[in-house]
Amino acid sequence: MSTTATLNLGSSIPVPSVKELVAQTLDAVPQRYLWDVDRDYPTAPAFSGDSSLQVPVLDMAKLVDPQYQELELQKLHDACKNWGIFQLIGHGVSDESIKNMHIKTRNFFDLTPEEKKQYAQKPGSLEGYGQAFVISQDQKLEWCDMIFLKAIPKNTRKLEFWPHNFRDALDTYSNDMRKSAASIIGFIAMGLGLDAKTFSKAFEGGNYDVRMNCYPPCPEPERVIGISSHADISAITLLTDCGHIPGLQVLKDGQWVFIEPITDAIVVNIGIIMEVVSNGIYKAPYHRAAVNRQKDRFSIVTFCYPEKNV
Repeated sequence: MSTTATLNLGSSIPVPSVKELVAQTLDAVPQRYLWDVDRDYPTAPAFSGDSSLQVPVLDMAKLVDPQYQELELQKLHDACKNWGIFQLIGHGVSDESIKNMHIKTRNFFDLTPEEKKQYAQKPGSLEGYGQAFVISQDQKLEWCDMIFLKAIPKNTRKLEFWPHNFRDALDTYSNDMRKSAASIIGFIAMGLGLDAKTFSKAFEGGNYDVRMNCYPPCPEPERVIGISSHADISAITLLTDCGHIPGLQVLKDGQWVFIEPITDAIVVNIGIIMEVVSNGIYKAPYHRAAVNRQKDRFSIVTFCYPEKNV
């Protein structure tokens, strides 16, 4: 990678909104969004996925219950070790908080182009509305619009990028995700034989960034990618799907596996920080997003980091 590209990783070149492209009633996908299957998908194209494998499902209610904790903790350890990703139910975040943020996310991406551009990214920053990590006029583009915001601590927020209609909802949602992250990271630490309280405290005072994604329907879904394959640099990542449209895939034993959305569940993904902390026992899995032909798909992703002084 060139020095220029390295320096530009904290910003993104403006490119057309995918949702605006779709509004033009496309019959074919523009060339910059077409990915070469053999070169860009070394394992499988994005529209395919192994439906025989199921991502583990953990229950926070059992983790906190002494009667079930030992068994559920072993399930958690196995999930982090063998998958690096799982779905969490019983997490304690209110249905109202999740559903409200889902509605606000949909409503934001349904705004007119002029309204959304009020919150557009500025040169030198990834925050705001646009696309992530576009560093070259020649690179392939992902089939996704997004808005990325720093949420916690409050003094990191740049409210000029926060649409007024979801400020209260995102404030509540991000604080709920912080509480959930602090709780689940304590049990993840227990699985490693580490001190749960120390880890939970570190995440109570940590940093939280939120990215809201819109994946518009695509006339050629098998030839595009919503988000390309990557591992997260966070400690853990929390995702909620705004609906029941599968799109998130994780690489497991050389196969891409669709994560079927569970109502109000949180998808918990191990990041590179936690892989390092665990000395490689827990894995930061490669994952990506596929798109479909018929419907918009929306998701909200919260990247969770411990406080810097840990």
